[in-house]
Amino acid sequence: MSRRSDITLGTCSAEPVGVFSRGMLRIPFLEAMAGRKLCRVNARSVRRVSAIAGWGLKPSSRKARMFAERHGLPYISVEDAFLRSYGTGDRFPPLSIVVDEEGIYYDSTRPSALENLLNGVENPLEGIEADVRRAKKLILEHRLSKYNHAPDMRPGLLRESDAKRVLVIDQTAGDMSVTLGGADERTFTVMLEAARRENPRAVIYVKTHPEVASGRKSGYLSDVGEDEKTAVLREEVNPSGLVAAMDRVYTVSSTMGFEALLAGKPVTCFGVPWYAGWGATDDRLSCPRRKRSRSVDELFAAAYFRYTRYLDPVACRRGSIFDVIEWLVRQRSMSAARQGRLICQGFRKWKAANIRPMLSLDPDSVFFVRDTGKAHALCPGEDDALAVWGRELPAGLEKLAAATGARVLCMEDGFIRSVGLGSDLVRPMSLVLDERGIYFDPSRPSDLEHMLNTAVFSPEEIAEAEKVRTCIVRNGITKYNTDPLRRPSWEAGKRTVVFVPGQVEDDASILFGCGKVRTNLTLLEAVRRSRPDAFLVYKPHPDVISGNRRGTLEQKTASSLVDRVETELSIVSCLDACDEVHTMTSLSGFEALLRNRRVVTYGQPFYAGWGLTEDRFGDGPAFSRRQRRLTLNELVAGALCRYPFYWDHDLSGYTTCRAVLYRIMARREALEASGGLEKLRSGYLRRQARKLSILFRASIDGGSFS
Repeated sequence: MSRRSDITLGTCSAEPVGVFSRGMLRIPFLEAMAGRKLCRVNARSVRRVSAIAGWGLKPSSRKARMFAERHGLPYISVEDAFLRSYGTGDRFPPLSIVVDEEGIYYDSTRPSALENLLNGVENPLEGIEADVRRAKKLILEHRLSKYNHAPDMRPGLLRESDAKRVLVIDQTAGDMSVTLGGADERTFTVMLEAARRENPRAVIYVKTHPEVASGRKSGYLSDVGEDEKTAVLREEVNPSGLVAAMDRVYTVSSTMGFEALLAGKPVTCFGVPWYAGWGATDDRLSCPRRKRSRSVDELFAAAYFRYTRYLDPVACRRGSIFDVIEWLVRQRSMSAARQGRLICQGFRKWKAANIRPMLSLDPDSVFFVRDTGKAHALCPGEDDALAVWGRELPAGLEKLAAATGARVLCMEDGFIRSVGLGSDLVRPMSLVLDERGIYFDPSRPSDLEHMLNTAVFSPEEIAEAEKVRTCIVRNGITKYNTDPLRRPSWEAGKRTVVFVPGQVEDDASILFGCGKVRTNLTLLEAVRRSRPDAFLVYKPHPDVISGNRRGTLEQKTASSLVDRVETELSIVSCLDACDEVHTMTSLSGFEALLRNRRVVTYGQPFYAGWGLTEDRFGDGPAFSRRQRRLTLNELVAGALCRYPFYWDHDLSGYTTCRAVLYRIMARREALEASGGLEKLRSGYLRRQARKLSILFRASIDGGSFS
């Protein structure tokens, strides 16, 4: 145990750790991973901090290191860990870090906390053997690495006639793990010559660094030429898949060397990376401080379990390696499912700016065009998709799709969307992409309807659906989450309380999903006829109250039909206080089902016709297609867990429904505490100012239209 362990980031000391770098403080959830409060520091605030933290030993941390030394404070190195993120740091924040008060793992010139752990008498595997086996299996099975955006090897990348393959790993010039690993530029030349000499029958594959291939940086072996026995791999390729195809690996100090050890490959090190010097590698340099022999599993346990700190991306708190593995597997899965380009037609600039990051982990595969002619100019193919917002297809789009083989997708917000209205340009946290139709249009099938008609939900999905439903009900979450949660002031006595949510009357779900009852007025008239003695509560739609959409019902007219027109309380407050809900097609009917309320529908919403609602529009065409009877958790599993996809704007990745629920809870709580929730939901001029701000940002970074 270090004598300074009381000031490490993982302790509960009340004194914060000082940070100079604004970039560090912008890393999402860094404090959660580190386990310690971080703050900006200067000469005046030095007495309030217990240590100084900087990003490793990079030149950018020099000021922090000098400040710590001058003031007699410990310096703590923070760095990316070994399962970092889906893509590189310019777009994707880290999901794991290391915190080291002794040194840093890539600096072989002095001890680090990792080296001390491996030199210690305790076995790093003890007590976690099963977890280590499981994590190792998952990493190899899913081909995970530090960065995970590179594609799998394409056919023909490697020569089929090879008798033996040897991988020589290049690195970027100036990589600190090279200089601090006892190597230099000449080391790479010596390594390549040794690989050729020691493997005379093998083809030598020189793998350049991705940033070298992109032209952003230079490498040490950039000028190597190809011949009969040498091939240079400049394109991005999944490191684990590449290593698996090799017989032997040579490296100076790259993390790929350890990934090769995990895959069971012999590894020769010409520098001193953290995993060298323990007897698991063929070392051409020695490190006398490293006195113990360690197996690959012990190295893995020490570095990936004991030394690394992980984020739980769902709950946004300190997590485990399995939380990060699950996240990375989800990103890889979503990326594989989104092959080809997505060509979006007819989107306004503000909407494009809000949703562009959500549509692909590869921003170069998403295009926004104004019309079908521009879409045609991009020469879509059968791997591509043409997307529109809503259900209406622009003229010529279906013909273009038929001629090219491209799919047509209808896009909409998901059912758990945001804190704030979409009509106020608040960016969504969920979307749906539907190839058959769209969920709110019952005149034709949709992917959601097909799923609910045919899918077999696993026990794990049903269990997750129950957790999602419980979280929604317990925390009062709805689609927009703009209204405060309060108990109603009205008293219904012993009368049955019937809640009638107002709707936007030109909404497509009403235009295509309703019969005679298709306005707020006709709905209230029908409900009063059906429930003459009930206590009726009517709440206008938030978009109507805000003035953004059509559907206003005169107060005098509404008051003659209902007992209460509610404009202050949230939808959730009304749902909690009612006995039943009557609606045309409102999502509030689905939210009422989640709370085990009786629901009567007068249209054909996506949640009707499955045996969970009382449906008054009995001859609606959708009901003839919906032949299956569902449990409530099956409906939730399909509508909330499978059908939409969810996006984490902070972590720049695809997430889960439950993660978005947690994020909405945190956002709403913060806005309530600051008074921002009231500002979000009221005031025409305030909303217009917010719109102008978002549109201005969209004009800067929303991407160009073709």
